Amino acid sequence: MAMSDDFGNASELFLSVIKNNINESSLMWLESAGKSAEIEKLVQAFVMLPRKTGKSPLKISSQQQDALQQLDMSHLNNWTIDRLARVWLLGVQSLAGAEKSHPVIESLFLSAEMNEAVALYSALPFLAKPKTWVKRCAEGIRSNIGSVLEAIMENNLYPSENLDEAAWNQLVLKAFFTERNITKIQGLDERANEQLALTLSDYARERYAAGRAVNPQLWRVVGYFINDKIFEAIKIGLANQDDREHKAIAVAISMSDYGLAKVYISQIPELKAVVSEQALSWDLI
Repeated sequence: MAMSDDFGNASELFLSVIKNNINESSLMWLESAGKSAEIEKLVQAFVMLPRKTGKSPLKISSQQQDALQQLDMSHLNNWTIDRLARVWLLGVQSLAGAEKSHPVIESLFLSAEMNEAVALYSALPFLAKPKTWVKRCAEGIRSNIGSVLEAIMENNLYPSENLDEAAWNQLVLKAFFTERNITKIQGLDERANEQLALTLSDYARERYAAGRAVNPQLWRVVGYFINDKIFEAIKIGLANQDDREHKAIAVAISMSDYGLAKVYISQIPELKAVVSEQALSWDLI
């Protein structure tokens, strides 16, 4: 889905899911907090919210599932009720008054414990004036808390639509370093760039030298930028015993215009068809 400009549609859907997961008194409290013009009370509401909603996994109806899928937000199946309610609260307050809410939300980032931080970074796509949160997102990438990194990196449109190339590259590198689910990074293909490809190929060589495996998805980011230097890393990868990585390298070469790589892999019968017939995709790797 698009960013904060389209939060109106998402907000209604979020609230309908929330209604299915909390009692009437808690819902009235939450809606009141969302409508409150006293923005200073947002801090208190955000912090105490789990005591009102609980922390149970979300229960989502089939109709709501369909609606979430249309917004490309099926991953909410893995959220808890307090996380969704916090995201909804931040979104409605931000869009109601971006200038007033910004310093308050910023203060929440500075004092957040783990679950609060997860909700805050999950809310980034729904906050008004998205470019004003770029620095905060970039700082979050430096976190060492797995659940916080997951909230930033996986199923989150904000980074790919707002981070500059340096910050984006740092996010992708950190995702590989910390073994995040690379397939859940939104915008991974669209934001691929030569500097990131070169850095990842160096990273692959370091892993090979240490006798360690390389995530096959690494080659997904590298394919369009294969050159002499990257080709040397590819040859090392093809010399190991990881069939899955071999297939990933073949798919990457099929994306490339680098002739030497195509000739080289054409000499490997089991991979030749992957390149010449485009017999595999990243979804199948």
